[in-house]
Amino acid sequence: MKSLINSLLKRRNKSDTQATGLSDGIRVYCIGDIHGRLDLLTDVHAKIADHVSAYTGQTYVVYLGDYVDRGPQSKQVVDHLINAPLKDVTYVYLLGNHEQTMLQFMYGSDMGLAHDWFRFGGLATLQSYGVTLKGIPTNKDIDFIRADLNEKCPLSHKQFYQTLVTHFELDGYYFVHAGINPKVKLAQQSIEDLLWIREPFLSSTRQHGKVIVHGHSVSEAPEILANRIGLDTGAYASNILTCAVFQGPDITLL
Repeated sequence: MKSLINSLLKRRNKSDTQATGLSDGIRVYCIGDIHGRLDLLTDVHAKIADHVSAYTGQTYVVYLGDYVDRGPQSKQVVDHLINAPLKDVTYVYLLGNHEQTMLQFMYGSDMGLAHDWFRFGGLATLQSYGVTLKGIPTNKDIDFIRADLNEKCPLSHKQFYQTLVTHFELDGYYFVHAGINPKVKLAQQSIEDLLWIREPFLSSTRQHGKVIVHGHSVSEAPEILANRIGLDTGAYASNILTCAVFQGPDITLL
């Protein structure tokens, strides 16, 4: 794994023609899609706490979204994040497509969207909140499930979900959940693309003015390319939650 990452980093450095890197005195820890894996998240936080202990500059911790669904402890992950386990850092919590869909389920009435959410991981989130489920939900169950989730989801969690941001820019980097439309300027991106896009973003070789750091699309190892850095390594199934460390022109992995 280390040799693969080193070769990717070298390839990126040779081909990079746009402004990248961070200003002096700034360090960013960026964590990929968590998907209900509290065990992996607490391990990553412990590594960050140890790694940052001797650092005196400004520190950001950026989460790329998708805290919920698929893994067994969505509620517990959000509890942990709300409690801000790392001290003296600036937190940035990005909105993922799974949080967007959860919010649409909680405050909407679309039956089709409800079943879509259940199919791509929402049932695990409902169970983590203690929502009563009796087999595979049907249309007649959805209003009850929605009401039960709204009752059992703490106000602090609702506020957390509703204050997630769609993107974060810092020096040479643009952090976002899914990616961008390579044909559209960064300032004009749609929320739909920021949260859901795969192609044509993943295969694009265009320079975007900033390096795009994203999750959403699972890869076996972190993807370190000239124009984008993908950090979703499928934690819920692979047991690998990736955290990248950005400082100056360098990128390392915890």
